[in-house]
Amino acid sequence: MITSSQNPKLKLVRALMGRAKERREANAFVVEGVRLVEEAINSHWKLRFVLYDETLSERGKSQVESLKLLGVEVDEIPTSLMKSISETETPQGILAVLEFTQLPIANYPDFILIPDRIRDPGNLGTLLRSAAATGVQAVFLPPETTDAFAPKVLRAGMGAQFRLPIHEMEWEQIERIVTSANLQLYVADMNGVSCWETDLRKPLALVIGGEAEGASKEAQRLAHGKISIPMTGGVESLNAGVAGSVLMFEVVRQRTSNQ
Repeated sequence: MITSSQNPKLKLVRALMGRAKERREANAFVVEGVRLVEEAINSHWKLRFVLYDETLSERGKSQVESLKLLGVEVDEIPTSLMKSISETETPQGILAVLEFTQLPIANYPDFILIPDRIRDPGNLGTLLRSAAATGVQAVFLPPETTDAFAPKVLRAGMGAQFRLPIHEMEWEQIERIVTSANLQLYVADMNGVSCWETDLRKPLALVIGGEAEGASKEAQRLAHGKISIPMTGGVESLNAGVAGSVLMFEVVRQRTSNQ
């Protein structure tokens, strides 16, 4: 059992929980909870090590025993230490440090999501979860967008990060891919054309702008058009996670329609 708060594994967990810079340099990140650890295992992501405490559920304990048999480093720590390093108010008694895996982009993508300057972890996690559910083939994260592998984003994404190619990119890189793949780039904008009246069956990249400032100038420059969600009842806008989800499912609806 690890009992010292200065143990190198605990120090690494604290660093990875903190800043995106630390996660990039270590090429690793932390997931908490039985569900996310299971998602990582089922998606064949490499686990560097696992920490657990005595509060772990029976389901989690079974998971720990399976990991031990697979040769994964597993250590028990006191509940007090787990609470001190956890990002959640009520830890589930297990966390894992994962090796970051860069999933490849399809050669001819026809459905790309670009969360542009999305800074709220909940909104980005929601967008990633909806992207996984709607068959988005890749997610491009331009500058000023929060880290998709930050603890709060991972929890909100519920494992979507393990199934989606997520790539941090400069706008020059995004422009090259959009151009070479002949994608129509649409920016979500409350003053845009109704998504119901826009043909979303063609290959496209969908830009969801930030909560406060909307899409960046770079996105606006590359845009082939702006699309909006028709709303009634005096509601002017939706948060970025909800708006992006509605638009992604509209793409699916149009592409699976018999019309």
